[in-house]
Amino acid sequence: MMMPQQVPSVPAAEVPEDAVVLDVREDDEWVAGHIEGATHIAMGDVPARLGEVPDGDPIYVTCRAGGRSARVTAWLNQNGYDAVNVAGGMGEWDAAGRPMVSETGRPPYVV
Repeated sequence: MMMPQQVPSVPAAEVPEDAVVLDVREDDEWVAGHIEGATHIAMGDVPARLGEVPDGDPIYVTCRAGGRSARVTAWLNQNGYDAVNVAGGMGEWDAAGRPMVSETGRPPYVV
């Protein structure tokens, strides 16, 4: 997949509290730490699981650093969705002190 020229992006610190978030990281990354209430669909599974993409206006798409989510954002926008990339991904989200949860019973962190 080519890197899109321009996709709508917002810094992690500016994502609204009530944002609809799609996390496109792999399972191990999700389990370690994610945004509470986010929907998890790994990047490669998005086309096959389109029916599971959450309804949002817009949908905020995140990954670890912003590369995978930029590609998914571009693809969703080409397919009629209103998607925005979370610039810097979960690394920036964590650095901005935004809340996360984990599935491990341990404190959340970004893999």
